Amino acid sequence: MIKANHIHKKYGDLQVLKDVNLHIKKGEVVSIVGPSGAGKTTLLQILGTLDQPENKKNAALKINDTNILALSDKQLSNFRNQNIGFIFQFHQLLPEFTALENVCIPAFIAGKPKEETEEKAKELLDFLNLSKRIHHKPNEMSGGEQQRVAVARALINDPKVIFADEPSGNLDSASAKELHQLFFTLRDKFNQTFVIVTHNQELANMTDRKLQMKDGKLLKE
Repeated sequence: MIKANHIHKKYGDLQVLKDVNLHIKKGEVVSIVGPSGAGKTTLLQILGTLDQPENKKNAALKINDTNILALSDKQLSNFRNQNIGFIFQFHQLLPEFTALENVCIPAFIAGKPKEETEEKAKELLDFLNLSKRIHHKPNEMSGGEQQRVAVARALINDPKVIFADEPSGNLDSASAKELHQLFFTLRDKFNQTFVIVTHNQELANMTDRKLQMKDGKLLKE
């Protein structure tokens, strides 16, 4: 599903990623752990096509057999919208929109029909036990509920892979456990691939593989 080779990244004189290589299979739930400043989020942003590696000529990044580094900006934007879902530590829901409207946004960007999109969004919210919150705005929901709305938004376009950056970092322990289990339920139901950056050792230990990062490098498993 994801193949990355010779990924380097620096900001000014700071070398953040140093020749990172990894292979993630379809349907795997993989965690990336390590101390702050190890390069975890930078790696996730490059894998998620939000940033690009330093040495594009020598680097390689394929997602679902698509050569990401060969895509134009427009092609990359379309690929990201149709194939990738994101879940962040802070849910990043738009405060003026309801749960249903927030979930629908990526599908509307993809040009999908309104009626079909809203029906699917309702199904996802129901699956995530949020059917009673469909018309609520973010400030009317708990932190755990807001994060589940963000999960539904990440799922609306049937992405092949979901990237999560500290997804439970802003939740209480009960909500965090619920969210962690949800990732595996979703994988089993939709056979989606999850790549999760986390400091939560409980979540990391649940995943199929735990990748350790230190000083911009992936340590051997």
